[in-house]
Amino acid sequence: MLTVVTGAAGFIGSRLVAALNRAGISAILAVDNLENGAKATNLAGVEIEDYLDKREFLSQLETGRLDGGIEAILHQGACADTMETDGRYVMENNYAYSKALLDWCQDEEVPLIYASSAAVYGPGKEFGETRENEDPLNVYAYSKFLFDQYVRKRIENRTAQVAGLRYFNVYGPNEAHKGRMASVAFHAFKQFRADGRVKLFVGSDGYGDGGQQRDFVHVDDAVSVNLWLLENREISGIFNCGTGQAQAFNEIAAAVINAVKSSDFSLEELVQKGLIEYIPFPAALVGKYQSYTQADLSRLREAGYPGVFQRVEEGVASYVRDLLKA
Repeated sequence: MLTVVTGAAGFIGSRLVAALNRAGISAILAVDNLENGAKATNLAGVEIEDYLDKREFLSQLETGRLDGGIEAILHQGACADTMETDGRYVMENNYAYSKALLDWCQDEEVPLIYASSAAVYGPGKEFGETRENEDPLNVYAYSKFLFDQYVRKRIENRTAQVAGLRYFNVYGPNEAHKGRMASVAFHAFKQFRADGRVKLFVGSDGYGDGGQQRDFVHVDDAVSVNLWLLENREISGIFNCGTGQAQAFNEIAAAVINAVKSSDFSLEELVQKGLIEYIPFPAALVGKYQSYTQADLSRLREAGYPGVFQRVEEGVASYVRDLLKA
């Protein structure tokens, strides 16, 4: 029996494959779209049973070739570009594809654990997993929101586990291929190595310079939640996946710089030394930017998840050490 990971060569997917290997699982069917061949290296150090292109995988599901051969599907694959304007592509890739997987899993009684997104909350300040808190600002967020709605309609009469994880701002190893959609921590590291300073936005939405706050979660902490759900197949639902603690972009920048320099400068010292620079807020992001996110972990904790999430000071420092080794 195969454990399927879609988006397996991507950021979270590749770290999930590695974690499955550490848990003794190598009968893995890796599914992805390698038109961006740069991310193939994310799978070089892991063990899998086979690889299928995402279109071929869906075709094999539809023709019944994989019936009876799949243990569970960990669905991480998606178009994750929040600036993508081709709505038809995003909806086909994120919504229609996910619906097809859920329908097959329910027909075959196969667990499905899938990636949702905190982007569904839009500009709101309440982050409980309920409809009144959801207000997607772009087609990416809408595609994730709409699939969550589809899951809600089917979950009461489910035949197998279905669990969605609303990832907040994930950072960590194996994200370099994401380009502009890589994490704030990754871009801060690249900027500092190239220019000797980190650039952050000036204040917006009532926040001071670099003071916008998000819930930044290390990729391996997100992976741990996936594996916990895989081990506890009686648990279904839609759950936030973040630390439960908003931290400022300034804290990300400080953690990156201090890790690179092996220093312990305060924010004030970093600004005074010119190591952090504040730049104008982009007009294209006005009204489309989440200046504050913080996962409400009540539902995940009530379901029994015991894991501890790393704060930025710990997780980003660890990530920077990994980047410095590359």
